[in-house]
Amino acid sequence: MEALTSFFNAINSGSGIEINTVNIILSMAAALIFGILISLTYIYTHKDRHQQSFAITLTMLPIILTVIILFVGSNVARAFSLAGTLSIIRFRSAPGDPEDIGYIFFDIAAGLACGVGLFLWGAIFVILLCLVMIFISKTNYARPKSTAKQLKITIPENLDYEGVFDEILKRYTNSYVLRRVKTTDLGSLFELTYSLKMIKGADEKELIDELRTRNGNLNIVLSLAENEVYGK
Repeated sequence: MEALTSFFNAINSGSGIEINTVNIILSMAAALIFGILISLTYIYTHKDRHQQSFAITLTMLPIILTVIILFVGSNVARAFSLAGTLSIIRFRSAPGDPEDIGYIFFDIAAGLACGVGLFLWGAIFVILLCLVMIFISKTNYARPKSTAKQLKITIPENLDYEGVFDEILKRYTNSYVLRRVKTTDLGSLFELTYSLKMIKGADEKELIDELRTRNGNLNIVLSLAENEVYGK
């Protein structure tokens, strides 16, 4: 009972917790609950486009960070040993989506709160930010009115591509820019790459059908722009 009393006193005061078996278990439990809440919020706000591996990572990270903080404590030697261990780890993955990086920092803050004994403020922080993220998802906050797309059109080498598709693109897009021109198939064909923003409700099939009449029915690829892959 004394261990539980000191633990809940730490919750109320935020003065840190005594390192013992009961407190460590309760701290890890709190961190795990925070991680699950954050992970569920990520899954809900991303619906069919969430990544399972990232959702699992969001569940794991707070409890891992909490354990590290509890074990290191105020021991300087342990802190330097931990820094030396982490310095040999090299991350080779590509930079993530900005919102995903925000969720990582969300997890880190939750784990820190549990590690230093600020359980009450950690709970308020996690619940509040989860509700904010759900609100942003439901209201489509800051989502652009038009959808960014990438258009690749293959044309024969004898077709003058300067302005040949302008008339069609103006009817289906709010704006468009020719980003790249390159030769393919030993120079017998050209590939044009456009960045464009589709008019809301524009029929993509009709756009492609009209473009086909100009490029000799060669390949046309219409896809989400790179920064739109996850629906941002």
